[in-house]
Amino acid sequence: MAMKDYSDEFKADAVALYESTPGATYKSIATDLGINRATLREWVLRDRERRGVTAAAAQPAVQPGAAVPSDDPDVRIRQLEARVAELEANERKLATERDILRKAAKYFRRDELVRSRFQFVDDHRDTYEVKRLCQVLDVNRSSYYKWLAGRQARTLRQSKDRLLAERIREVHRESAGTYGSPRVTAELRDKGLRVNEKRVARVMRAFSITGVRLRRRVRTTIPGPAAAQVPDLFQRDFTATEPGLKYMGDITYLPLADGEFLYLATVLDCFSRKVVGWSIADHMRTSLVADALRMAAATRDGLDGAVFHSDHGAQYGSRAFADLCDRLGVTRSMGAVGTSADNAACESFHASLKRETLLGARDYGDAGTCRRTVFAWLTRYNTRRRHSANGHLSPNEYERRHHAAKLTLAA
Repeated sequence: MAMKDYSDEFKADAVALYESTPGATYKSIATDLGINRATLREWVLRDRERRGVTAAAAQPAVQPGAAVPSDDPDVRIRQLEARVAELEANERKLATERDILRKAAKYFRRDELVRSRFQFVDDHRDTYEVKRLCQVLDVNRSSYYKWLAGRQARTLRQSKDRLLAERIREVHRESAGTYGSPRVTAELRDKGLRVNEKRVARVMRAFSITGVRLRRRVRTTIPGPAAAQVPDLFQRDFTATEPGLKYMGDITYLPLADGEFLYLATVLDCFSRKVVGWSIADHMRTSLVADALRMAAATRDGLDGAVFHSDHGAQYGSRAFADLCDRLGVTRSMGAVGTSADNAACESFHASLKRETLLGARDYGDAGTCRRTVFAWLTRYNTRRRHSANGHLSPNEYERRHHAAKLTLAA
């Protein structure tokens, strides 16, 4: 269920995401954020009016292209000479690459080398006897004829693999290059293509299409020495039978180019792993986690009767956070001190977030870029990103189907 009242921070982040995304449309950004297109347009226009920016001024500047031919003959000659030099350099590069490939041919994998020998026999069978060719090349003649008989099926399979690779690349691009074979398979099936995950994995390997791999985790939990004892009500069970019953939260760091950090606090629903609340700040004070929990309350129209699980960070153990939980009707739960496995689902979520937003980089750049990047990922995570715990459905779609099934049973 979407929030009825969006915070000023959410609106500002949505506008910043739209304005900073090249080629963005209201529809594409609104879909990722899970809001109405007209709502996003109203926010953008209102922000531009506040800043005194006209519609024409808001359009991106024309990108610089190739050099415009000059009317001056001398300048034109210099431009042509530069172009010739560029083409000659490219030709030298291609010649070098061809020489490298010729020298590397003997280093083919064994199966590739055998197929190359079969192809050589087939290409020269009109000049030499097949028997003699196979003897010289040290290949079995019956194996060659078996290879020859399977040529049509092999060609058909390769053609189908190329078509499937194009579909995979399309899904891969839509996921910003983050999906591996399980999520790609789920996306293809959802688009109506019946395909086996093993085949998807094989084609992705063959065409060098890979998802993003895990980065090393950095621990940010700072225990509160005087924190009151809070029981572990989860016991490492991060599942729920209904939305709104069990929530979990944690803090992670977001590295910036200048060596500083922003910090992200999140609240996840255990039923669908939906991010129902989050907050980004340049500090790790209690207000960081409190703001995330307040957003969760706004998203769910209240948290009364729910259980919230966290680690033993000082923010979660503070008196102020305990008072907020009491006011919202939330029962607190905490894992053991120094045991990350007791909050493993949140740890995994933050690892995925940084893996799929940093894409191998060491930092996010400046604070504004960091905030926009993480904001875009969090909203897209709820509306589009497929989650393995949900049968490869997005959190929003998983909850929608759950509610639809309940209504069907009630009817």
